[in-house]
Amino acid sequence: MSPSCRDHLVAQESRDPVKQEIETMRENYVKPNWIRVKLPTGENYRKIRRLVDQYNLHTICQSGICPNIGECWGRGVATFMILGNICTRSCRFCGVKTGRPENIDWEEPKKIAISIKLMHIKHAVITSVNRDDLKDMGSFIWVDTIRKIRIFNPSTTLETLIPDFKGNTFFLDKILRERPEVISHNMETISRLSREVRIQAKYDRSLEVLRYLKRMGQPRIKSGIMLGLGETEIEVLELMEVLKSSGVDILTIGQYLQPTKKQIPVKEFITPKQFKKYEEIGLKMGFRHVESGALVRSSYHAYKHLH
Repeated sequence: MSPSCRDHLVAQESRDPVKQEIETMRENYVKPNWIRVKLPTGENYRKIRRLVDQYNLHTICQSGICPNIGECWGRGVATFMILGNICTRSCRFCGVKTGRPENIDWEEPKKIAISIKLMHIKHAVITSVNRDDLKDMGSFIWVDTIRKIRIFNPSTTLETLIPDFKGNTFFLDKILRERPEVISHNMETISRLSREVRIQAKYDRSLEVLRYLKRMGQPRIKSGIMLGLGETEIEVLELMEVLKSSGVDILTIGQYLQPTKKQIPVKEFITPKQFKKYEEIGLKMGFRHVESGALVRSSYHAYKHLH
């Protein structure tokens, strides 16, 4: 690579908004030594960023300021976020922008399908913002995205990390009919903190979504929770038991990290030993797979969850 090209890449990376936001997150608070948020770098990272920019796509990796973006994009793995990058809800833990969403990009499903093909992704994770402003809550784009991915990538398996669709089973049935290999819906936190952390979501409604998916025969159901918001160990174990009895097969447990100063602050940093304890207890409860660790996020190592 010539010196001029190298200088251009360095200049580009210095303006990378993802790196800037991760730097801001790193400065928000003093973290324990077992949490290391790495800045994204490398050719695979730049390749994915170019595709995301080229097709004007959104990823939860960027919008959610995920601490694993460097690792995942470095491996050629990304979680695509459909229906724009502005959410109609204002959950106090989430780094995704909230407000009035932009118009639907009807070409978005095809753009994502082409990007997955160019990235040679074998297991794709798709999520979305909440679109409570739409009559169908975005379910048409959800279905079109799944179908387009399968047309362009017939051997790629899929995880759909869905919103609650306000508990409307008509919209949930649309997703179920497409038969994604994994359907995921996150509980995020314990019952006592749910109203404070997920202002427009409802704890019982999210549980009913998971139970409905199980009743309808979905083979792999997944959910995720965050720790460090003020929950107790007893409350975490109670939630794990509720999730198992509701039909959840795969569970992710991670440390909440305040994305910006606008979100709710961290109350506690959970130790690696405690995360390991939750993993061992979860496996004894009968979960097929438990991913538990400080930097674990819902789609972290998602390809492992399929098997």
